[in-house]
Amino acid sequence: MSQKQNGSGRRVLTYPAVHPCESISTTTLLNSLINLAHFISSSKTESFTTNNRNARESVRQIRILHIFLTELRNSHPDLPDSLVLGLSELHLTCQKLQHLLQDCSRKDARLWMLMNSERVANQFRVLTRSISTALEVLLVPLETIELSLEVMEYVELVLKQTRKTPYEVEPNDKETMNDVLSVLSQFEYEVVPNKSVLRRVLDYLGIVTWGECNREVKFFETEIAFESTNEKRKVWFLSSLMSFMSYCRCVVFDVVEGNEAPTPTRQFSNRETISELLSSVNSDDFRCPISLEFMVDPVTLSTGHTYDRSSIMKWFKAGKKMKTCPKTGQKLVDSELVPNLLLKRLIQQYCLENGIPVAAESVSGRRSREVAAAAEVRSLVAERAMRMVASYVVERVEVGTEEETNRAVYEIRVLSKTSGFNRACLVESGVIPHLLRLLKSVSIQENAIAALLNLSKCPKSRGVIGECGGVGLVVDVMKKGVNSSVRQHGAGVLFYLASIEECRRSIGENPEAIPGLIELIKEGNDRGKKNALVAIFGLLLHHENHCRVVAAGTVQVLVNLLKCCDREDLVTDSLSILATLAEKHDGTVAILLGGALNLNLIVEILHSDSCTSKAGKEYCVSLLLALCLNGGADAVALLAKSPSLMESLYSLLSEGTSRASRKASTLIRVLHDFYESRPSGSMSPILPQERFVHA
Repeated sequence: MSQKQNGSGRRVLTYPAVHPCESISTTTLLNSLINLAHFISSSKTESFTTNNRNARESVRQIRILHIFLTELRNSHPDLPDSLVLGLSELHLTCQKLQHLLQDCSRKDARLWMLMNSERVANQFRVLTRSISTALEVLLVPLETIELSLEVMEYVELVLKQTRKTPYEVEPNDKETMNDVLSVLSQFEYEVVPNKSVLRRVLDYLGIVTWGECNREVKFFETEIAFESTNEKRKVWFLSSLMSFMSYCRCVVFDVVEGNEAPTPTRQFSNRETISELLSSVNSDDFRCPISLEFMVDPVTLSTGHTYDRSSIMKWFKAGKKMKTCPKTGQKLVDSELVPNLLLKRLIQQYCLENGIPVAAESVSGRRSREVAAAAEVRSLVAERAMRMVASYVVERVEVGTEEETNRAVYEIRVLSKTSGFNRACLVESGVIPHLLRLLKSVSIQENAIAALLNLSKCPKSRGVIGECGGVGLVVDVMKKGVNSSVRQHGAGVLFYLASIEECRRSIGENPEAIPGLIELIKEGNDRGKKNALVAIFGLLLHHENHCRVVAAGTVQVLVNLLKCCDREDLVTDSLSILATLAEKHDGTVAILLGGALNLNLIVEILHSDSCTSKAGKEYCVSLLLALCLNGGADAVALLAKSPSLMESLYSLLSEGTSRASRKASTLIRVLHDFYESRPSGSMSPILPQERFVHA
């Protein structure tokens, strides 16, 4: 199976290999080794942009080895077991060599492989010596077998080649490495590097398009996220190299080509691929077998079963000295936890696409911590390079042609999505007024509002948008944008602006803002609905917006959404708004206008487990309690007729959040007080009086 690996779940410059088991037959091992050698021999030597000579030499040696192994199998179908040791060592080494060659031909880590040329050359040297040692081990049992002279010549040839090949860093690689280090030094002193040097480096690496350069940047982002903050020097170097590629992406390439082009309908191709994969996956496979929750950091045990890291660590601690696999009960010889990176990416994308708040919040929180940790160890080179990039793209926006401006705005959109530091640099460079101005341009509008949405995550940017009179422009985009993506981005910006009191007031006073958000809830896609809901919830923090939200017909729109929606996050957000509206009299009146139908719907959601989170249940009981307190005996009387309400409330006492439990206890007391106040025999309590729970 090893020859079929593509490295998608393996970090670059790591060499996980499985040692063949001791009981394997010689024939099976030899066949597997021949297949592995054939796979390595089929490597395309032109794909090695760096360490080319070393990689080609290794492939050539494996081709000779493949011929020897094939001749050995053909001439002696029944080989002695004494060959297993030598063949096993060869198999293990070839697995590692396969990983190394895959890294040398990767299309997204060319700069990293170049800057690690000495390490790579040394690894080629070590693996080649391992092949030589394994062949020497094989020679002893081979002497007992009658082999043709031709076969033995192949063995001697490989031994000779492995012993004499020096495996050193190539002169061209060294020269290009020095060019990169020179540019990084210029970044440190804020000197603009010569564009011809940048082009020379990119040409040597075979990076000829914006998309190829962008993939290099994405690779460094991933590597930084996985590095421990204890490895500060490595993260410094990674961040410096990422800044080099980010600068090249902005300055060297004038055109964003093909699928990466900044068109209004363009989405990221890797997400499309993952989405296609998700459509054929059972979501239950994303849940930890221990906690039954979506995994945040999936790791795989030696048994092959995968668990969330926090859950399996708790399992290990509970088991004290003996560590076992929870699913099989098998005692673990090796307790190593191997990160399942591919599964982690699938879970993250699944949570984002399906609005699963618990897992999505955990992923988001982890990512925030990773970004914060990376920020602490960001190199001075990376910081100054980013400021130079920010100044460059802002200048392009100011004085460039329409095409150049759109290209620069798209670059701002990409940069601002990456990190908080990038956003802070762009805001400080004065880009926000230009982006607000470009909201009126039909051809640039989507990139401009998407960039503003990313920048709005920076607290300082929100004040700048408000001071520049951007509230009205953003509302206009949310209401009349050129497409649905633009409108949902506009709602997202309003959500961030709603964190500032002055902006909450300005948005509420705009006559098109709240009706526009309500329209987006009715007509928008799921992402648009989500952005509009959270924006309205933020606006309710300003007391004057309460009556405006009620007057806009929000209650009925949310009730209709709850009737047909099966997305957990949208249900939770809708309930949070209704619970907030019910805290005041006019909101309670609007909800109770629907009478028993609205109340029954809320009780049904409270009783359901299919699409209601713990937070959603808390909002449900908060809403019902507020309706009872503000709606009087009529509201309580309607609730008292629900046969499933008391069961749900008592469940919350033990299973809900602490706040939900307190409110459920209070609501139970309100209902029991209502029963006691009724004339004898007019209404029987739903539960016996001895189960009464005091708040």
